[in-house]
Amino acid sequence: MLKRLLLPAAVLLATGCAEQITEPERGLEAPTAEAPVMGASSFPGLIPLPEDFQPEGIASGRGDAFYVGSLADGSIYKGSLRTGAGSVLVPGTPGRLAVGLDLDERSNLLWVANGFGGGGQVYDGGTGALVASFAFGGAFVNDVIVTRDAAYFTDSFTPNLYRVPLLANGYPGNGFQALPLGGDFQFIPGAFNANGVEAIPGPRPTLIVVNGTTGRLYTVDSETGEATLIQGVSLPNGDGLLLEGRRTVYVVQNVQSQIAEVRLSPDLATGEVVQTLVDDALRIPTTVAGFGGALYAVNARFDVAPPGFPSNGVEFEVVRVEKR
Repeated sequence: MLKRLLLPAAVLLATGCAEQITEPERGLEAPTAEAPVMGASSFPGLIPLPEDFQPEGIASGRGDAFYVGSLADGSIYKGSLRTGAGSVLVPGTPGRLAVGLDLDERSNLLWVANGFGGGGQVYDGGTGALVASFAFGGAFVNDVIVTRDAAYFTDSFTPNLYRVPLLANGYPGNGFQALPLGGDFQFIPGAFNANGVEAIPGPRPTLIVVNGTTGRLYTVDSETGEATLIQGVSLPNGDGLLLEGRRTVYVVQNVQSQIAEVRLSPDLATGEVVQTLVDDALRIPTTVAGFGGALYAVNARFDVAPPGFPSNGVEFEVVRVEKR
């Protein structure tokens, strides 16, 4: 059912494949002041999402805002982690997916991977207006991370990353690059491969990518796509990633309904699972965001609401998980 994209070994530079809907010279909006971090008891432990929403990705935003995307119709829900209140920011469209998300606080732009759509969208995080749309020709574009100079998307069914350059104001530039995911990365045809992605900041950011099937964690050169295996860790069903500092990575293991805390060595060559976070409220979580000293995971509930099928009244929520 999946159409495989065949790419040459060299890095491809595609231009004119992005529909730009904003003026690139627009200046940055001033960031809003972050909401004060209150005591843990002041924040709800469970935040309900709309009925039949079928969530997958989550991102934290300015202040106490959070965003969740829908696998059912690509809609985007925006809410408050402090109050739990929220509403649909981007209405859904039949056949569209919203998978991994990332909010760039510089520009307040929300980047969205659109799964079988083969590309991604960029929305204004305040108004929900569509800013740009990208068609990578990918098979299943799964997750996205935004760095200072570019946004990087993973593709679970082709061994590629997609790099979108950014303008100085954080808005998307023209075109994109398809980076072959090479080196140590073990690609298994027909399996779910590259999934969650994070980035260690720097002049040449180091990406971190998890293979959802093998459970292997990799560092990836953001310019070449060359992957290096991080020794010492195995994370079966690894899904969304969250980087804290430069050496701590939280890895959601969806089927296990748990979140592994991985501590990386200074040279990033090895890692160690220092603890595993569990909570009775976690039910097949897929992605995680951080705010106020806690983690917030999305319950996708694939066991009772598999993607592509009606969820028939299944309840979905965001779960607050305390760090230990």
